[in-house]
Amino acid sequence: MKTVSLQITYRKGKPFAAYIYLAHGHGQKSVRTEAMTEDLLIDYAQDGTPLGIEIVSPGMVSLDEIQRVFDRLGFDRLEPSELEPLKAA
Repeated sequence: MKTVSLQITYRKGKPFAAYIYLAHGHGQKSVRTEAMTEDLLIDYAQDGTPLGIEIVSPGMVSLDEIQRVFDRLGFDRLEPSELEPLKAA
């Protein structure tokens, strides 16, 4: 995986949700969502490609839980620094 980006959404100054965008082809849309836990969801394209990881409650999810999702998907774990904004949120 080459490109991963993290977006954190705030409401009234508090983290409301977060999304980790995974590298995928241009124009792919999510057609299916799989719950990994109550607070971690994976979005998939029509061809089964994982498109992103939704973090429903950023304050309730550990960084290790997120790394385990990468393990399950067969992706390399992120560098801890790439998840630092979640700890700050």
